[in-house]
Amino acid sequence: MYKPLPNGLTIKQSTVDGLGLFTTKEFRKTTVLGISHIRNEHFEQGFIRTPLGAFYNHTSNIETSNCKTVEGCWYDTFVLYLMTTKSLNADEEVLVQYTMYELL
Repeated sequence: MYKPLPNGLTIKQSTVDGLGLFTTKEFRKTTVLGISHIRNEHFEQGFIRTPLGAFYNHTSNIETSNCKTVEGCWYDTFVLYLMTTKSLNADEEVLVQYTMYELL
């Protein structure tokens, strides 16, 4: 069966903005959660957002950020991976300091 999100993650109501990405289990610091964006110049801002990339919320505060995007390649395609920057407990919202579009 197709699962749009990796194990340990779900989408639910956010106190930050609309819907958000939340953990359902613990994750260690520097865990790669999956691919959040795929480079494609035919799409807005040059990226296709995966379900993982579509639902995490942004923060302007580095202190509340608990994940970041990391550049990488998947086969021959440029992608952004979502990686934890802190250990996360179950039921924490995934928050990334807003910097992704500075890559373009």
